[in-house]
Amino acid sequence: MFTDTHCHVYHEYYENLNEIFENAKNNHVSRFFLAGSSQDSNEEVIETIDKYSFVYGCIGIHPEEVDHYQEENLCFLEQHFNDSKIIAIGEIGLDYHYTKENKEAQILLFRKQMELARKYHLPVVIHSREATEDTICVLKEYPDVKGVIHSFSGSLEVARIYLKMGYKLGINGVVTFQNSHLKEIIPEILEGIVLETDSPFLTPHPYRGKRNEPSYVWNIANFLCEISGKTLEEIAEITNRNIKEIFDKL
Repeated sequence: MFTDTHCHVYHEYYENLNEIFENAKNNHVSRFFLAGSSQDSNEEVIETIDKYSFVYGCIGIHPEEVDHYQEENLCFLEQHFNDSKIIAIGEIGLDYHYTKENKEAQILLFRKQMELARKYHLPVVIHSREATEDTICVLKEYPDVKGVIHSFSGSLEVARIYLKMGYKLGINGVVTFQNSHLKEIIPEILEGIVLETDSPFLTPHPYRGKRNEPSYVWNIANFLCEISGKTLEEIAEITNRNIKEIFDKL
């Protein structure tokens, strides 16, 4: 069985959560890590994990929220870090895709949440977009914190840096895209990956253009088998071992 280690299964995107989870279970995906990114989504994560025994939560403030968040939003996070089903802080990190004008504010918010990860002994789920150098610099300040690099799409050199630091690499539908170079490096990094969908985004081939959902973890796993020569059982064993290594509360 597989786990979708990063999805945004919110009512904003899906009318029937029961149906989404049931579809996934029918495709050998039995566990789901819901990722928060804002005050509203963090509140919904907490609500959803209370309702479903097989859904776990990661809560945090996304870098795109940096101009809008309040300190009380960080206090809200702290109130829930000891909840039994909150297993990580995320998704947090840096995103310079749209602007670098708030770069220093992003780094400050990132550091604040890394400090919380250290304080509460929680792993982190890292979002890094066009900010690899700064992301690595911040992570190196916290060698006692571990986690997952969400939606990894970098080079083999960058992958090795993250892996050496103790992070795992979140692999999703991007690996199936025709122009993705990940296919070439998967055999080199396979032992350090976990699977995710980032639903409802980044739908894998051949479903691009449709809304993504956690059931497509099965398709991503099968694609990895094709390009690595591993069996589904081996992919499941590798990814489940890495999940267990990172997410202590499980």
